Amino acid sequence: MSQRKVALITGASAGIGKASGLALARAGWDVALTGRRKDLLDAVAAEARASGARAIGVACDVGNPDSVKALFDAVMAEFGQLHLLFNNAGIGAPPINMEDLTYAQWQAVVDTNLTGPFLCTQQAFRIMQRRRTPHRRAHHQQRLDLGARAASEHGALHLDQARHHRPDQIHRARRPQVRHRLRADRHRQRRHRHGADA
Repeated sequence: MSQRKVALITGASAGIGKASGLALARAGWDVALTGRRKDLLDAVAAEARASGARAIGVACDVGNPDSVKALFDAVMAEFGQLHLLFNNAGIGAPPINMEDLTYAQWQAVVDTNLTGPFLCTQQAFRIMQRRRTPHRRAHHQQRLDLGARAASEHGALHLDQARHHRPDQIHRARRPQVRHRLRADRHRQRRHRHGADA
């Protein structure tokens, strides 16, 4: 298993993705490179390995759940871990009038630019959460299960700490609410109008 940190870059066969993968490799990262064209990915991976990094190229359609799962399975099989995901893959619609854009062309943009980052981030979270210590995992799960109640109790805890350590903050928090200030302003306005009428 690699002791270096591992990055996964989508859209890595050319452009920004390729440059980012090679820069990470030179900076001491191991890299997993993905895109649609395996031949180009293999060439970039070879450049990364020339910098001393471990590198693999895995063809993937980021808009397809099965393809994304296979990608992350390959990353884990090679490296056993993942520290960084760069959702770089993206495409644009053809430069044509909107009324001429086909559904398939529209869907391809949505799948790559929107669904792809969702699927990849979802898989990355599953891997990265496994690295949490048991205590942090239990605390994280407790916060998820309790929802709003946990959030309110968490806020109450910080309020108690503030009372003990920073009483000036509590004093400021006890200033009149906005509605009370509005009522006072209206009262002054009524007194002013009555005095003017007199």
